[in-house]
Amino acid sequence: MKFSVIAAALASASAAYAHTTVQAVFINGVDQGSGVNTYIRSPPSNSPVKDLTSSAVACNVNNRAVPKTLEVSSGDVITFEWAHDNRGDDIMDPSHKGPVQVYVAPTSSNGEGAVWVKLFSEAYTSGWATDKLISNKGHISITVPNLKAGEYLFRPEIVALHESDTAYNVNPARGVQLYMECIQFKVISSGPISLSGGINFKTSYTYSDRGLVYNLYNADPKSYVAPGGAVSSIAVAGQAGIGPVPAAGSKPTTTAKATTSALPTTKMTTMTVKASTTTKAATTPASGTTVAKYSQCGGRGYTGSTTCAAGSTCKFSNDWYSQCL
Repeated sequence: MKFSVIAAALASASAAYAHTTVQAVFINGVDQGSGVNTYIRSPPSNSPVKDLTSSAVACNVNNRAVPKTLEVSSGDVITFEWAHDNRGDDIMDPSHKGPVQVYVAPTSSNGEGAVWVKLFSEAYTSGWATDKLISNKGHISITVPNLKAGEYLFRPEIVALHESDTAYNVNPARGVQLYMECIQFKVISSGPISLSGGINFKTSYTYSDRGLVYNLYNADPKSYVAPGGAVSSIAVAGQAGIGPVPAAGSKPTTTAKATTSALPTTKMTTMTVKASTTTKAATTPASGTTVAKYSQCGGRGYTGSTTCAAGSTCKFSNDWYSQCL
């Protein structure tokens, strides 16, 4: 009896140790400090969401406005940092294998309805995306699309498949484990893109989805398809994805002090990242190709064409992003 109690306690501790949350954000390689309950809508624990019918699938439990909002512009690189409980912890247990994804939605929606647009998804190539995330210290980077100015929730997600062979509604002791947080951002540049064609997690993440009820141990991982559909066409090509934090360069190099206000508020305070003077990064155009209007045509690390379609011109936004307008 004593052995059973001890074994159960150890199993519980091991399970908690395996879990993970988003702890912080970098903008253009600049650390914004711990975001837990400040600019991240953090849950009270690192436990996963398993009930696919729950509203918590959108922004985890305890979804509510928090006192700070990070400011970004189109072309800025946002890096999310995952860890167990605190920054510097291990990321997650290696047994938790599956895809890593990022979505965005208007803050005004509070994550409800068909509002979530997918910006990034990586499942299995030569290994699972979660293995890659662990080896890169929990860092995943996306580039801000040329969105209209306004406030947005960015939602990084891990889909852990180690117990997903049986659906949660069949056996609550098993089921896919979803890890996600919603992070508050304000886009201060004025782009042309309005979010549309998003998914509703209540109708898109279901027990009939083979990406959510999946036998990790008996299936060919190369045939796995992550839930939530394809990455949107608004996602910026060539974004860093899972990998080291980009080096802080000629983009923002400091974080301005942010004030806090009591909640609830009608207008949240912001943490401002100011840009310093930049120069346009050189790119080499690919011959024989043109870039569609509103698509990327230049920026640091970009290797595609810089020739825009008729009626548009490649306009410099910042070192990381130029666009056909």
